[in-house]
Amino acid sequence: MTSTAVAPPTHSTPADLALGFLTGGVIGASLTAFIGGCVVGRVPLILTGLVLPAVYGLLLFLVTLPRRAREAAVAPRTALAVIESLEAVRDETSDVPVRFDLSVAPDDAPAFRVEIRQDVNLVELADYRPRGVVVVVEYPPDRPWKTRIVKRPTPEWEERAAAGRVDSVPGPAMKSETPEGCFGGVLTLLGLLLGAAAVLLLFRADLFGFQGNDSGAPEPSVSSSSTTTVTSSTITVTSATGTVALGPGQSMLDEGALRDAVASLTQTAGKRQALTVVVQDRLLTVAFSPTGVKSAGFDPRSLPYDRVPRLVEEAGTTLAVQSSRSWQLTADGVTGSIMLRVVVTGGGSTGTLTADGRGNVLWKKGS
Repeated sequence: MTSTAVAPPTHSTPADLALGFLTGGVIGASLTAFIGGCVVGRVPLILTGLVLPAVYGLLLFLVTLPRRAREAAVAPRTALAVIESLEAVRDETSDVPVRFDLSVAPDDAPAFRVEIRQDVNLVELADYRPRGVVVVVEYPPDRPWKTRIVKRPTPEWEERAAAGRVDSVPGPAMKSETPEGCFGGVLTLLGLLLGAAAVLLLFRADLFGFQGNDSGAPEPSVSSSSTTTVTSSTITVTSATGTVALGPGQSMLDEGALRDAVASLTQTAGKRQALTVVVQDRLLTVAFSPTGVKSAGFDPRSLPYDRVPRLVEEAGTTLAVQSSRSWQLTADGVTGSIMLRVVVTGGGSTGTLTADGRGNVLWKKGS
């Protein structure tokens, strides 16, 4: 039988290298997003880490589906082969991974030499003896390096193997498993690092707590407190509330003081709806409506600022003590219409009144 060596397959093609680079990028991006999302408690990051590899796997499956369909349509070829050498890769309790060096002799094609790895039961390992046993193999005609030993051949091929003889094939053996090489590993590592860097850059505001204004995208909602001091007033804004504290010697009852405080707060927090506004002598507190939730609320700038000093004075007319008073105004818009409630205390007595959103007194009581 004439023995002609077949050229080994070509590995590490540009497509394989690009696929390795892309796979590394997906792994790096998904791991970074998932771990970062768990650390900072951001659901979008966690979902990105979970969805990205699933989408990549689906796309890879769809892209390679035509090629795998073409390969599956090719009928495998059966041939006789002789074992040139074998080596157990590692010890196992039942099935042992064995590296076989085979000389394959097809009936209607040139003979070739191939190196494969196949699991063999530990009990059956003694049946595979180098140069002493002819085995039956199957392989795709266009991919002979995917040769597999047939453990239970048909009776016809079993008889041919028992009586057949196969000559050794010289030359290098094709390998079913070839290392990708250093360059492929470097590309995969580079893709992993770039994928992680891309996630850190895109989600830097969530991961590191700052917002970029150079992208032109809308600013994310405030999730951490920020404090600004302007003209002896301290403005503090969080995701749920905003406060303005006046400096010493100032009062919200001063002319224009409450209007300026609300204006400075809305300028810092943005045009957000308020559920409740509480005003004290030197402190303004606004409870904001949750972001993205459609609920009742009102614009804090719509309060009747000019009426507040008069309402506080009228609520305190029932009190005998004219000094050492404390007062609080609460504006509530949860029900859809603004209601004002003013409470003035002093000398153990309390004066209370309720007004509408325009500052008209609806009810007053002193105790």
